[in-house]
Amino acid sequence: MDSRLKEIIDKSNNVVFFGGAGVSTESNIPDFRSEDGLYNAKQNYGYSPEQMLSRTFYNNNPELFYKYYKENLIIPDAQPNDAHKALARLEEMGKLKAVITQNIDGLHQKAGSKVVYELHGGVAMNHCESCGKTYHVEYIMNEVNCENMVPYCECGGRIKPNVVLYEEPLDSDVIEGAISAIANCDTLIIGGTSLVVYPAAGFVNYFRGDNLVLINKTPTGMDNNATLVIYDAIGKVMKMED
Repeated sequence: MDSRLKEIIDKSNNVVFFGGAGVSTESNIPDFRSEDGLYNAKQNYGYSPEQMLSRTFYNNNPELFYKYYKENLIIPDAQPNDAHKALARLEEMGKLKAVITQNIDGLHQKAGSKVVYELHGGVAMNHCESCGKTYHVEYIMNEVNCENMVPYCECGGRIKPNVVLYEEPLDSDVIEGAISAIANCDTLIIGGTSLVVYPAAGFVNYFRGDNLVLINKTPTGMDNNATLVIYDAIGKVMKMED
């Protein structure tokens, strides 16, 4: 782990981590907002990711929505990287109190983190829009349970992923938990995000602690307010010795 970051963590009692897409790209999960992601989506599907991942598109074009969703957002072989593992270790040590993530891949939980606020939901679970029954991701990926890529419940209702689509509000309980964690921590580490996606990026404004740490490959609008800024890959910065 970067020695400057380690020194701050060692002196802290309540650390919270706020992460974005850059945390997962090191696990070979593509960032669909990148130029490549945007280009590939328009070339292969005819629409931008933001269009296809909207509630309107899901309602009106469920077949193409699920084609894009299954082919691009479900990465079953993805594994936690050094950043995910370090955060799980810090939680075990009693230093880290919560992970707040904009990612939907579930890799923090896979690494062993217990307190995770998924601002945009997660791909692991899904629910029937008619009866509310929940289904794991393996069910919706099994074509036996699908019609033209769209998964259906045993009751006949359409199944929707537990992810927050564009045009949908964030979950109020998740928001409350995330804001409370940020407001009460003494050190906030922000990693792998340029802090441009709202409303999630606005949560940082609730921080009143001592140390604001920013780890990102490129500058952010919060750099001037930070105690420590590191321009590097987050897994490399946070890697802990075995």
